[in-house]
Amino acid sequence: MTERLDNIVIVGGGTAGWMAASGLARNLRNGHTKIRVVESDAIGIVGVGEATIPPIRNFLGMLGIDENDFIRNTQGTFKLGIEFVDWTRPGHRYLHPFGRFGADVDGLPFHQFFLRSQAQGETPDIEAFSLTATAARQRKFASSAGQNVPQNHWTYAYHFDATLVAKYLRGYAEARGVERTEGKVVDVSLDEKSFIRSIELESGEVIEGDFFIDCTGFRSLLLGQALGVEYQDWTHYLPCNRAAAVPSENAGPPIPYTRSTARPAGWQWRIPLQHRTGNGYVYCSEHISDDEAAATLMANLDGEALDEPRLLQFTTGRRDVIWKNNCLAIGLSAGFLEPLESTAIHLIQVSVAWLLALLPDKNFNAIEIEEYNRVVTGIYEQTRDFLILHYKATERDDSDFWHRCQEMEIPESLHRRMELFRANGRCLIGADELFALTSWLAVLLGQGVTPRGYNELVSSLSDEELARMMSQMQQGMAQTARSMPHHEKYIADACAAARM
Repeated sequence: MTERLDNIVIVGGGTAGWMAASGLARNLRNGHTKIRVVESDAIGIVGVGEATIPPIRNFLGMLGIDENDFIRNTQGTFKLGIEFVDWTRPGHRYLHPFGRFGADVDGLPFHQFFLRSQAQGETPDIEAFSLTATAARQRKFASSAGQNVPQNHWTYAYHFDATLVAKYLRGYAEARGVERTEGKVVDVSLDEKSFIRSIELESGEVIEGDFFIDCTGFRSLLLGQALGVEYQDWTHYLPCNRAAAVPSENAGPPIPYTRSTARPAGWQWRIPLQHRTGNGYVYCSEHISDDEAAATLMANLDGEALDEPRLLQFTTGRRDVIWKNNCLAIGLSAGFLEPLESTAIHLIQVSVAWLLALLPDKNFNAIEIEEYNRVVTGIYEQTRDFLILHYKATERDDSDFWHRCQEMEIPESLHRRMELFRANGRCLIGADELFALTSWLAVLLGQGVTPRGYNELVSSLSDEELARMMSQMQQGMAQTARSMPHHEKYIADACAAARM
């Protein structure tokens, strides 16, 4: 018999805690279960997750939040993809756009026609066949690309201030009955079955609960420390273990994409917001000192720095399980993958979505906990493989760091995918994978993984028909992008934030 939860306790606020609270408050409206967030103002937010990927729009839609109001209140801008500079080799750049490339023909994927056309010469880079890439290069944006363009060609995400997002979602959750308790956790009590019974705050207050959600960041106070769930270290595959972050003044209107620039010991991010630009250097401490990394970051800002660099330390990986007994971890307490493809907030969103799908009762059915762990740990591993691709598929040989990346052994799952693509451009995507075909194509081709051939089935078109089709698609993308307003004008008209 189902026994409803009486008390859900979310330990830790920030983006993870308030996304979890908002999702539960929106969907768990049974008039019985109480939701409480326990957080301390003395503990800061990591705040590097200022860029997102398109599924964030589904989360806002689920909450019923108006997009323009959200952007206005979080100093946000819009994001059509990520530009990678100097990753393949110095002087080279490519875009990983959202949406899709071209249009399939008779059930055959567009990129196979592109590969055939490329083999015959005269074909531009594949990004010319992406509406979002074309608009990004023109610095254009619109919330709708028009009725003449299928929706899967036009999708977008956001850049925003992570601190303001937590504040915005806190207001949303509290307006729907979520209680907030200020305080720092100093002790966790377990019962005889190793279920969490209660937490004790520095003030001496004891808070009991049926279900605890660990959003305590890298410390993982509940899942990691109290319940002893071990951490899987993925440093072998993703060797960067530190980041220096600093905000800077905007140097011109914000562009509608994130930029990632490879450096000798890692890479630098650039995230444009309405009121500032977020910057950071993600690096491996075995190949550069903290002082050198900070100096490199400060020397490569587009605008004047607004603060001193802040140092973050991390280990890429995940907990062996993410849900144990009556405790589930969300965000950094569950695992960490560097923000190369802006997946930090999405992993929070996925965790919340699967929590809602498998919300427990007081029985805590083992099969539901196992299913949650199977799905969510699988998503972490798929995301890990996609990030590894950026480091492994490179021609850079200008530093020990990049030599290390070229020579490292990679997971068999990624090796098979790369070799399958090298043969004849096959790229098979599972139904439950986070990154779609466009993403894999953009990075594989952008990083120089070139197929030796293509699917023979695309030879059904004559050379003239193929050339005409490719030309029409490219022209259509360019024409549609030209009709859009500039990114900064769209923001000014629809969702400009108040000056800070």
